[in-house]
Amino acid sequence: MKQAWLAVVAFVALGDVAQGGAAPADLTPFPSAFHTQNITANGTTIHVRVGGDGPAVVLVHGFADTGDMWAPLAAELMRDHMVIAPDLRGMGLSAVATDGYTKKNQAEDIAGVLDALHVRQADVIGHDIGNMVAFAFAEAHPDRTTRLVMMDAPVPGVGPWDDILKSPLLWHFRFGGPDMERLVAGRERIYLDRFWNDFSADPSHFPEAARRHYATLYAAPGRMHAGFLQFAAFDQDVIDNRASVARGRLLMPVLAIGGDHSLGAAMAHILRFAADDVHQVVIANSGHWLMEEQPGPTIAAIRAFLGTGSVPTLPPTRLSAAQVDALGRANGAAGTSELTGVQTTVLSGDPNAAGPYAFEIRVPAHTRIAAHTHRDNRNAIVVSGEWHFGYGPAASDAATETLGPGGFYTEPAGMAHFAYTGDAPAVVYITGQGPSDTQYISTTDDPSRH
Repeated sequence: MKQAWLAVVAFVALGDVAQGGAAPADLTPFPSAFHTQNITANGTTIHVRVGGDGPAVVLVHGFADTGDMWAPLAAELMRDHMVIAPDLRGMGLSAVATDGYTKKNQAEDIAGVLDALHVRQADVIGHDIGNMVAFAFAEAHPDRTTRLVMMDAPVPGVGPWDDILKSPLLWHFRFGGPDMERLVAGRERIYLDRFWNDFSADPSHFPEAARRHYATLYAAPGRMHAGFLQFAAFDQDVIDNRASVARGRLLMPVLAIGGDHSLGAAMAHILRFAADDVHQVVIANSGHWLMEEQPGPTIAAIRAFLGTGSVPTLPPTRLSAAQVDALGRANGAAGTSELTGVQTTVLSGDPNAAGPYAFEIRVPAHTRIAAHTHRDNRNAIVVSGEWHFGYGPAASDAATETLGPGGFYTEPAGMAHFAYTGDAPAVVYITGQGPSDTQYISTTDDPSRH
């Protein structure tokens, strides 16, 4: 990995890092509950995926992918949001378009889509070029933008933009025109592989199925032309953005997400030139392609930031040890190992639902829980016994630490971990922010498949 953005913005130190696990092996489809429609908006036709109920959230993709990139996040957010995932003007399955690629104009494409769907306000999430469109939308329609999530791309004209442009790694910002399009024609996969490889922490984490899918879409007539026009509009985007920021800073909450092998904490640094309430997350083991490289931690960060109006307040609860013992127990629940013999008692909330939860697990002696991940960030404390706990995609005695009563550990979203007991049983309390799940690294270790 040629740590591209790090070379551009090395003056910014990395902040707190959300740990990441394995990337998916294939292209994830949108849930079957979603439908697609073509919406006439702002002089063009935009292809849109829509699903779920609740407050609206708009997902705006960038170059080298389409709205299909959002499928894992859409599946999570549709639980309590109306999810809207368009293809940008001229890209994906939207109508071929030969003009209108300033981000200010494409913000009006998004506004037109929302109008057609009778949506007044929405959370807006953008990645790459979608970042720039999302920013332009928030500047033009602050009353319609409840929260803004900006993922790993600079914004033309904002912050150290002029310094960023000096990087030789970003030659593609000025690559375009008829001759360049002729060079790329028929070689779209070669050209796009450069982006997926050079801007990844590990190119193998951008799945081959996704590469084939997007290369096919970009090879269609007019699609690569649209991609080049996105970059060609940057000079006007600079003018538009500087004028917008001069008129007033963004006041809504903004989440800046960067990969630790890419923009990292510089994403938040850039946005603080234009927004007052900026929150920062850096995703570990990820380059620019956050949704492909580290979907679990990225989704967890977005979910935590967006929250949901449907989450119940945490009820006051006090339980003595005897009262906990009297509660019903089960052999498995959401976010647990589901191993036979491991008893689970939900103490508060519901691990299946959005919101905080807490549960107790009672693990018999000589029980081994294979490496697995969870979608949410969790904290745990050992109540009794000895708990041998370690991080990694494969269980290893050498990688474990023995924790006795009062011992504490964390289970970061998407980060593989494992545990086992010795000659004595153990009791562990675990808290998290649902909905939770358990995904075993090896399917042969998953009790639900046996």
